[in-house]
Amino acid sequence: MEYLPKVVMVGLGYIGLPTAALIAKSKIPVLGIDINQSVVDTINKGQIHIVEPDLDGLVHSVVERGFLKASTEPSKAEVFIVAVPTPFKGDFEPDISYVEAATKKVIPYLSEGSLFIIESTSPILTTEKMASIIYELRPELKGKIFISYCPERVLPGNVIYELEHNDRVIGGIDEASTDKAIAFYAQFVKGTLHKTNSRTAEMCKLVENSYRDVNIAFANELSLICDKANIDVWELIKLANKHPRVKILQPGTGVGGHCIAVDPWFIVADFKNEAKIIRAAREINNYKTLWVIEKIKNSTLEFEKLNNRKPTIAVMGLAFKPDIDDLRESPAIHVAEALTSDKSLDILISEPNIHTHNKFKISNYNEIVQKSDIVVFLVAHKEFKNLEIDQSKTVLDFCGVLKK
Repeated sequence: MEYLPKVVMVGLGYIGLPTAALIAKSKIPVLGIDINQSVVDTINKGQIHIVEPDLDGLVHSVVERGFLKASTEPSKAEVFIVAVPTPFKGDFEPDISYVEAATKKVIPYLSEGSLFIIESTSPILTTEKMASIIYELRPELKGKIFISYCPERVLPGNVIYELEHNDRVIGGIDEASTDKAIAFYAQFVKGTLHKTNSRTAEMCKLVENSYRDVNIAFANELSLICDKANIDVWELIKLANKHPRVKILQPGTGVGGHCIAVDPWFIVADFKNEAKIIRAAREINNYKTLWVIEKIKNSTLEFEKLNNRKPTIAVMGLAFKPDIDDLRESPAIHVAEALTSDKSLDILISEPNIHTHNKFKISNYNEIVQKSDIVVFLVAHKEFKNLEIDQSKTVLDFCGVLKK
C-alpha cells in the first residue's frame, strides 16, 4: 500500500531529521527525502545517523508507529519543506544551488493548495526566487499555492526541545502564505509564531547569527590582546561580566558550524559597502584560528630547542562546539589539518563524540594525554574538564576547558 504523507521534508540532516520527527510526533505522516541511500535506510530502521540527545528515541518511536518514513524520492503531499545546506562558494558568495535543486525536485508533486516552505538559511530574496522557478515550470499554480520562509532557531545538543519551544519567525511571499504557514507550525510548535514577510524572515535569521558572530569576535579579539599583555583573558571576562550591563562571551579556537561561520557572509555578499562590522567580525574569527595554529607551532619550536626532539602533540577536540559530533566549518578541523600536514610532527587526535574520521585517526583522550608532550585543547568537551595532566607537559588551552 502506498504511503500517503501530509508533509514531505527534503533534507534529513541536523535540522531536517529532528523537524521531521517532531512533526511526526504530532501524528502527522511525514516522508523524509535524502539523496543518501544509507541515510534513508538507517532512518527506515528507526535509527539515526547523527548525534543529537533524545533524537534516537523519538525517531525510533515515530518510525515504529508509521508516522515517519524516508525515501530518495518525494511524493504528493499537502506541505513541502526544504531543509538542505546553503554553503558559500568562491569569495564567500552564498550557494543556493541545493535549495534550488530541492525546489525543482518537488515541483512535479505540487498541486493547488500546496504549502511550500524553505527552512534552509538563505540570502535575502531566495524565497521569491524559488517562487519564480515554481511558477516558471508550473505557471498554472500561480496564485494557487502558498510559499513561505521559516528559519529554525536551535542549539545543537538541545535541538528537539528548542524546535518545539522556541519562537519562530514566519514570512510568506504574501499574507495568505504567511497565515497558511503559521497554521501549519501551530500544530507542533509551542513557542510564539511571529508573522512577517519572506524578506524580513530571511534577514532575521542572518542577523541573529551575525549578532552572535560579532559578540564572539569581541571575545576572540580580547584573547589576542590579553595574550600580548600577559593577562588571563578568562579571569578578565569573568570580572568584566560582574558589571550589571556587561555580558562578554567566551573566546575559542575560532567560530564554526553551518550557521554562525557562514550566515554573516550572506549579508556581506549583498551589502559589501554597508556591512563593515559584520565583515570585520568574520575576519577576526577566521584569523583567530590562524593565530591558534601559529601559537601551537611556536610551542613546538620551543620544545624542540629545549629537548632536542620533536614533541608529541595531543589535539583535543574536532567538533565546532562542545559535546556534539558536528564538524561542519569547525575551526578545530582546520587546526588539525594544519598540524598533520607537517609529517615530521607526531600528532594524536581525540574527539569523544565520533569514532572514525576520513582524514584523522581518532584516539582515546585519556591515552593521548598520557603519551603527549604538548596538550592542545581546541573544544571544551565535558570529557576533558576533569583530566589529570602531568605538570611537566605544555598545555595550550584555547577554549577555557581548564578554567573552573
